[in-house]
Amino acid sequence: MIWTREQYIAHCNFEFTGREMFCELFGPLLQLEEEWRQQGASEKEIAMTAFDWDYVLKTGLPCRTGAVTGLKPIILEDTPDHTLSIDNMGRKSLLHKKAATIPLPLEYPVKTADDWLKIKHWYTFDESRIDYGAIESRKALRDKGYLTLFSFPGGFDEPRQLLGEEELCIAYYEDPELIQDMLETMADTAIKVMERVCDKVPLDNLCVHEDLAGKSGPLIGPAQVNEFVAPYYKKVWEAAKSFGAKIFSQDSDGNIEPVIDAFYDAGVNLFYPFEPAAGMDMVKTKQKYGKKFCIKGGIDKHVLRKEKEDIRKELEYKICDITKGGGTIFALDHRIPNGVSIENYRYYVNLGREMLGLPPIQGEGWQRMAF
Repeated sequence: MIWTREQYIAHCNFEFTGREMFCELFGPLLQLEEEWRQQGASEKEIAMTAFDWDYVLKTGLPCRTGAVTGLKPIILEDTPDHTLSIDNMGRKSLLHKKAATIPLPLEYPVKTADDWLKIKHWYTFDESRIDYGAIESRKALRDKGYLTLFSFPGGFDEPRQLLGEEELCIAYYEDPELIQDMLETMADTAIKVMERVCDKVPLDNLCVHEDLAGKSGPLIGPAQVNEFVAPYYKKVWEAAKSFGAKIFSQDSDGNIEPVIDAFYDAGVNLFYPFEPAAGMDMVKTKQKYGKKFCIKGGIDKHVLRKEKEDIRKELEYKICDITKGGGTIFALDHRIPNGVSIENYRYYVNLGREMLGLPPIQGEGWQRMAF
């Protein structure tokens, strides 16, 4: 089913629209597509359009809030196993094709405060960040029921892209003024961009990408969130709300349990993808927090590699009175992993739809719901 912006916003804010939402966040890993072809999957199944996934009509606003470097990526070496390149931030990066989909930087542009000052202009405001010619088309889409999205740099993730994880964590203690200047600059630019674009097109969903956690927990604790990230989030969220935003969504893999309260206090009201393998349990979280925030994802992707009975147990646990009725967007917690048979995936889709009371599959289409 295609959801309108009004339905999606209501659902995310715990207003039951008469239907549960069952979607696919990211789709399959690239290697899985060939596995499915060999198992007899149709091209519509491989393209995800055969399963009638729920999704909302959406459009990103025509602007850029992150780094504008003017640098063009360069491929240094490309083999069947890896790609070595210089990315658009000037970093030498390595992609292990058989093990990852995101390249790993081998070096970073900022080592000192002076390095930051040399590239600070990447993040300062300029009118060229806005595509004024596209604003009317986005307004027309919103008038047709499309959800409008506005993304801004992560409070942890963007400094990490500049410093690297270890140096960033050290800088919180040894050079806090550097991190504060980075985030103040990014907040100033995001708000100035928003003021110009959202004066013409109302904003529905503020989006931020962090990926700040692993199985053992987050890379920063509540103290760092409260001191550095929360003031940044609050500035941008207050501006977003003034232009109509009702949803503030955060994308972070891993176990974010120790910092949920801090991020919620900073304005986040939708968390995803809620990875069970990292210890995230959407049912226990709903029991603890009630209707404070929406959860998107939460169904263990790895269970689809197991027996059908394991899939049934996972769905019976996750789809329950605690999670139904608005405020949950049921989905796998990330990309569909290799080793998931098309037979098991079909079983998961059909059983999930049955348990959620959804109508028979019409095969109408699909869009990623990771935003």
